[in-house]
Amino acid sequence: MKLRSFFSVLAVAAIGLLLTAVGGFFWLTSQSPLNLLHGGVNTNPTAAMFVPKQAPIMFSMQVNPERLEAFRQLAAPPVYRRQARAELQQFEQSLLAIIDTDLDYRRDIQPWLGDEITLAVTSLDFDRNRENKAQPGYLLALTAKDPKRAREFLQLFYSKQALSETSDLVLEKYKGVNLLYQRPLAQIAVSGGDVNQSQISTTLTSAIVGDRFVLFANHPKVLRSAINTVQAANLSLENDPVYQQTLQSLSEPRIGLSFVNLPALTAWIANQPVPVQDTLQGSKTLLFDFSLDRQGLIAQTALVGAEPDEQSQQPTLSQPVAALQYIPAKSALAIAGTDLNQLWNHLQAGVASDETLKPLLEKSLASLQSRWGIQLPEDVFSWVKAEYALSMLPRPDKDNPDWIFVAQKSDSSTAQVSIEHLDTVAKQQGMSVGFLSLGEQRLTAWTKLTTSTEFAASRQAKGQLTQTLLKLEAQVQGVHATMGDYEIFTSSIAAMDEALKGRGNSLLKSEQFQSAIASLPEDNDGYFYLDWKRSEALIKRQLPIVRVAQLVGKPLFEHLQSLSLSSYGIDQGVRRSKLFLRLDTTE
Repeated sequence: MKLRSFFSVLAVAAIGLLLTAVGGFFWLTSQSPLNLLHGGVNTNPTAAMFVPKQAPIMFSMQVNPERLEAFRQLAAPPVYRRQARAELQQFEQSLLAIIDTDLDYRRDIQPWLGDEITLAVTSLDFDRNRENKAQPGYLLALTAKDPKRAREFLQLFYSKQALSETSDLVLEKYKGVNLLYQRPLAQIAVSGGDVNQSQISTTLTSAIVGDRFVLFANHPKVLRSAINTVQAANLSLENDPVYQQTLQSLSEPRIGLSFVNLPALTAWIANQPVPVQDTLQGSKTLLFDFSLDRQGLIAQTALVGAEPDEQSQQPTLSQPVAALQYIPAKSALAIAGTDLNQLWNHLQAGVASDETLKPLLEKSLASLQSRWGIQLPEDVFSWVKAEYALSMLPRPDKDNPDWIFVAQKSDSSTAQVSIEHLDTVAKQQGMSVGFLSLGEQRLTAWTKLTTSTEFAASRQAKGQLTQTLLKLEAQVQGVHATMGDYEIFTSSIAAMDEALKGRGNSLLKSEQFQSAIASLPEDNDGYFYLDWKRSEALIKRQLPIVRVAQLVGKPLFEHLQSLSLSSYGIDQGVRRSKLFLRLDTTE
């Protein structure tokens, strides 16, 4: 059993458990712009009326970009204000990438744009055609403070498009709303001029609804569906009782809000159909709102869908877990909490009724248990009922990082039996289990004997001969040691040395870590901490999707120092968490 692989999987499991109330974020910085530092708005996204309750995800920015720019200019040191202005302009132009690259934000959008920008994935396959691949439906809703200028903008935009010799401008009246879109001339010949043919290719469609909203979609069907959603109130996200319940738990002022339908999002990731739901009742849904902090961005999260016996739960901790004293300050990632066994049980219960996640979890668990010859829940999770901490240490000279796992032994006899069983499994996997010393500390090492070829030259009377020598090497696969009532597991001797020295330079004593958790609740269920500068290269190598996220949120990632998260109990079935993105405000 190789500890490096074990820790990698344990990290994924712990992140999934601790991050049950978080998903996604975006860059937002900005009457008086400094008012946003201690609040924002208390209103809910009005464009939710166009979004169906089955939608996988919705993002809403609830302050005008002008206020964000004003705040950024005031917050940035004078020497960096030109750079700050350029970053905001980059964000503004990214909005136009969805519409048209030839538009100018300040000339064409800013004069009429209101205080809300909402982007939603409304459907995973808007044409429901099995003969082609899934076609997600995207909806962009902008509020208009000047409807007249918004209409002029659309007229200007489509007048440019009308000059094309390959497409025709279509004006379609649908339930009292005028839809505008381009249709290829080749389709006109095929369809005989019928604008409602399902063969219409994906094309930008727009409309102005009620002199307040300017809507854009990637297909006429998507916009028609949005209008249907408004006119049939029981279809919209805005009128869903679970959505409203979750909103009530996020009562603090904010500058933005996001909604995630976890079953629908999971189906999207797994390329499966979205579960049909008349209501969000009984489904896991996540909301998180954003507010500003002097050192970065805060996201309050609310997760609805806790098990019936978890309607109320108080935070388990009032201070950081002592196991963090063995986690080095230079850790790229750290996770700490209590009762890993309970977290595992919650994860199992949470996916028990999810036909998408459950098979994935069971398959992953079966693969790991088959590889190691152990039962993770019984042999590892079951005895970690007190404090635990997990750390990732990047190694510049290695492709893979080192890992440290610290577990408090609340029941010494049970824990000792389990640890001895892990030693037995290591032997069954062909490793040697022996003892060695690191200073005054006694270690148990799992080693694997390997042979390598070495060439040596020797001289004899008639010339030089080359001899092939076999060299026997002992490669350390894992190490564990007892420190008081803690058991420390590491993937190398060097990592164990870092852990034992960590008490003098631990994460708990790190000013950077203390700054990262300063905005989080003191009473909580543990911490997830990510040092972005130290982990960026590894994360991008392991998760290529992060590269895409960096393109979308470039200003955020350029300033991101660390990410920290903590959950703090359940109130009336809503699990609460707080995410803090610490940013470098000096650049």
